[in-house]
Amino acid sequence: MAAASAGLSSMIYNCNKQKHVSVLTSNTVYLVLKRRISTCIYRPQSKLQTKKKSVPQGMVGVIGLEIHAQINSLTKLFSGSQVKFLAPPNSLVSFFDASLPGTLPVLNKRCVEAAVMTGLALNCSINRKSLFDRKHYFYADMPAGYQITQQRLPIAVDGTLTYSYLGGPKRNQMITKSVHIKQIQLEQDSGKSLHDEQRNQTLIDLNRAGVALMELVMEPEMSCGEEAAAAVRELQLILQTLGTSKGNMAEGQLRVDANVSVHVPGEPLGTRAEVKNINSARFLARAIDYEIQRQMELLEQGGVVQNETRSFDQKTGTTVPMRDKEDFQDYRFMPEPNLPPLRVYDSASVPAGLARSQVVLVDQLQSCLPELPSVRRERLVQTYGILPEHSFTLVHEDGLLDYFESVVSSTKAEPKKVIGWVMKELVGSLNQQSLQVSQSPVSPHALAELLDLLEAGSISSSAAKHVFQELWKNPGKSAEQVVREQDLGLLSDPAQLRSICQRVVDTHPEQVLAIQRGNHKALNKLMGEVQKETKGRANPVQIRSILQQIVSP
Repeated sequence: MAAASAGLSSMIYNCNKQKHVSVLTSNTVYLVLKRRISTCIYRPQSKLQTKKKSVPQGMVGVIGLEIHAQINSLTKLFSGSQVKFLAPPNSLVSFFDASLPGTLPVLNKRCVEAAVMTGLALNCSINRKSLFDRKHYFYADMPAGYQITQQRLPIAVDGTLTYSYLGGPKRNQMITKSVHIKQIQLEQDSGKSLHDEQRNQTLIDLNRAGVALMELVMEPEMSCGEEAAAAVRELQLILQTLGTSKGNMAEGQLRVDANVSVHVPGEPLGTRAEVKNINSARFLARAIDYEIQRQMELLEQGGVVQNETRSFDQKTGTTVPMRDKEDFQDYRFMPEPNLPPLRVYDSASVPAGLARSQVVLVDQLQSCLPELPSVRRERLVQTYGILPEHSFTLVHEDGLLDYFESVVSSTKAEPKKVIGWVMKELVGSLNQQSLQVSQSPVSPHALAELLDLLEAGSISSSAAKHVFQELWKNPGKSAEQVVREQDLGLLSDPAQLRSICQRVVDTHPEQVLAIQRGNHKALNKLMGEVQKETKGRANPVQIRSILQQIVSP
């Protein structure tokens, strides 16, 4: 890089009324764009365009998604530069990434395999021959002036993503839907623009330039933000299971653009607005639902939905205009001259003279696919008899499935009892303190030991919950140790229990009279008083039986 920079001086040129300063140094590549802020401000129309026709009732939202997933690869798509999040600016830039004259792309085999695996997992047809194209547009963080992508013939087409979410009036009904995937294409990422409004300039970091992306295009078949968020979460989980993308939305490894419109079912789709670069599933749902409501209200007021690009303001929960899309942008697509057609093969169709290590084998990748999330959830339901919604939580929460299965394998308690404790006590405590499963103070072994004590009748259910909280506060202790130190063992002497029950009955004549008059719910009050007396150490079944004997006429 030093040799290259020694022969290059700083270049200053004018283009489109904006002054660009390009500085190439031995360690970094900085492009500083001094821009006129006034030319970048979006100015909405002062008056709404109106139409005479009234808006039909029964409009629904229509959502299609375009998702860019960063491929989990050590190096970039067409260069040997390392891929690393939060590396020093412009420290991971090859000659090709900086678009120095004479540099040529070299395709990363790992990225092709990742795209094929993702396509197979999403039931896509894998094109044995795909093509690369140049998509031309100018921006400072794309030094070549074009992006290498797959516009004409992508690597995978015609897939399906099946996703589920909790819906219904009480949000306790598992709803399963599918969305068609139009295509999956390989393409390179752009750099990153760092705007400095105080100095009226933009700094360019090219570390991300050339990083491999998979663009997944979903058909406009979803109707609300909740569906779109569920689809993205399912896709994220599939990518992470495959290992083809880390899918960390906070680090920009999964970026979502939502195309949102409204229409009356059976009529042509309405004008769509694109909400760009949403970085969480929760914000995606909020942005889409807001945009649907905005468009419906606009049409009801006699306005016209503009074909525009919008962004989501997380603070206000609204979408705001970025730029209009009324004018068709000519990207001047053309075949990439420096890359031949991309060909993938089956084991039986590898041409003579080609080493298997040099080609991508579709059938071999198909045989290596891991257990996908949907299959795993079904297995959990069938194996352990748990509810489908519990299987979703186990699979979606990182580390929770391993925790659950570790407890099941170490305790005599039934899986249904284990899942109750994991969902209520463990997950509840983790959420209260915003902890990950790996940070739980209560280990799977400790919880299994606690459940064994409960299963053996050594402690009551209320005492067991108290022991769990003590284990949470004191990770070094065992359940048996807590029970022994705090004398929480279950009272089993019938005479002692009968004496306590008799004392409670004698001090609560009103409840006794209510029970004798047929109000059996009053018995719960007496049982609660007995548990207070025994500090939760009494067997509820045994207490109920003794109380019923004492208060019966």
